[in-house]
Amino acid sequence: MRSWGSVREPWPFVLGRELDGVFAIEDWQAFDSMVRFRGRLLVSSEAAMSLLSPRIEPYGYVPMIRSPEEIAMVRLTPLLSGPDTVWKGWPLNLALFLGTVATTFFVGAGLDITLLLVGADSPGRHVLGVLGDPSRLLQGVMFSASLLLILGFHELGHYLTARAYGVGVSLPYFVPLPVWPMGTMGAIIRMRSPIPNRKVLFDIGIAGPLLGLCLALPILVIGLHFSPVRPLSGVAWQEGNSLAYLFLKWLVKGPIPEGSDVMLHSVAMAGWLGLFVTALNLMPLSQLDGGHIAYAALGGGSRKVVWLFLGALVVLFLVSHWPGWLVWVTLALALGLRHPPPLDDLTPLDPPRRLLALVALGLLVVLITPLPLALYEF
Repeated sequence: MRSWGSVREPWPFVLGRELDGVFAIEDWQAFDSMVRFRGRLLVSSEAAMSLLSPRIEPYGYVPMIRSPEEIAMVRLTPLLSGPDTVWKGWPLNLALFLGTVATTFFVGAGLDITLLLVGADSPGRHVLGVLGDPSRLLQGVMFSASLLLILGFHELGHYLTARAYGVGVSLPYFVPLPVWPMGTMGAIIRMRSPIPNRKVLFDIGIAGPLLGLCLALPILVIGLHFSPVRPLSGVAWQEGNSLAYLFLKWLVKGPIPEGSDVMLHSVAMAGWLGLFVTALNLMPLSQLDGGHIAYAALGGGSRKVVWLFLGALVVLFLVSHWPGWLVWVTLALALGLRHPPPLDDLTPLDPPRRLLALVALGLLVVLITPLPLALYEF
């Protein structure tokens, strides 16, 4: 590492002059793509960012504040964040979306790779039988449309919020997966420019789950109206119950007789999956929405929450024996538990956002399903 003040390149001095009135410089250190200044802030971190950003960005740098005694100027790499590049690569987004439409349709109609490989004596005849059944095709259409509307609204929440704050973001990438029960692995959006501060990080993180729920809840209620209550018999996969799902079943169907349950209509199944996916996204892990919310609210302290939640997932596995919880623990550890900080990592959330963070925690509690799916013999 180079010693403080040992580099005599023109650009550190140019950038240092732009800190006048915002940061009192005591010394500095230059690297290939960053200049780090030590001293003290003369204004609040939020005011410092609003003053420095327009001064520094013309030089191809952005300010980053991690401490009241330090400011870093980080060189911008070429980012696809302008309005003229939002649609760059759209053919891939469209192809993945159409592929997801197909896989969710076939899964909703009763076709998936697992069934064709191990569950049908004559896969070709089975496919033709499903495609020749108008009722199965209608189920596929309703399931696909309902589920993709929920997932689409979820990603739209992230996309519109990011664009409103001027954060460069890609179009959604839907991930087709022709396997029951979803037919997809959901969708992701890529950030193409840095997050300015914790408030923006929080708003982008929570917008997806909230907007997705605005559609998942009514879709589930509508689907439950079309779902009959029947006695359980034979061998069948049974969806699990979250607190929210139990309440909605009681609200729509009333008390369920013992030995019976709701046979989910395809629209109701999409709504149930919408609640389940929202719960997964609200988990405070890695790059999930819950991870963004936790970091925005707690900063570096969110690491403790992550470890506590990983422990909770292990307990869920021991209680429910659903291997998916161990998969999430493994994924979280593999992806890393460190959340990248926003440019302004000092400005805390305001009281309304802190309250909304508690609401997000409450949503996770009522939406999470300890045993999502299980095979029962009645």
